[in-house]
Amino acid sequence: MTTLVTVNTYAHSVTYVSDKMLKTLKDIIRSSGLSPEKMISEWDVLTRGIKKWLETQDLQHVHLEVYNPQTDKLIGRWDFEVFYGYSGDGSFWADSDAIAYHIKKAGFWPSSCDYRIVVITKPDRPDVDGWSGAVLRSTDGFVRQSIGTTIEGSGLSTGVGYWRKA
Repeated sequence: MTTLVTVNTYAHSVTYVSDKMLKTLKDIIRSSGLSPEKMISEWDVLTRGIKKWLETQDLQHVHLEVYNPQTDKLIGRWDFEVFYGYSGDGSFWADSDAIAYHIKKAGFWPSSCDYRIVVITKPDRPDVDGWSGAVLRSTDGFVRQSIGTTIEGSGLSTGVGYWRKA
């Protein structure tokens, strides 16, 4: 007699990666000199959208845009690019040390700055309550610094980078 056991780890991967991504965004906001209160007040909407679009594999990027509210100009940005289907060793990990190092390297933002989280999804993705369309601010005059993969969830991972003034 043969017994076959199958475990669908993708649901665990979605939960792990979405939780780590949101925690990392909160850490970036807080450690860069801004208040995380706005993000915390939007936590349920952020979680609902990011988890849903990871489940359907429609989420492509998550961006943290920091901007001057008086001029509406970009001050800095962090990017999370989502990768699906990598055949890893089944491990779950997050490289918080790499993020912490690059937060220090990027420096503090003035406390008068505001921020928002913008996602890029595939066309025809399912709608999620609380989310609406947005256009990213221009990165003209900025250069992108790549950090590499910082979150791995058994085949679901994110590559991270940030933008700084050139």
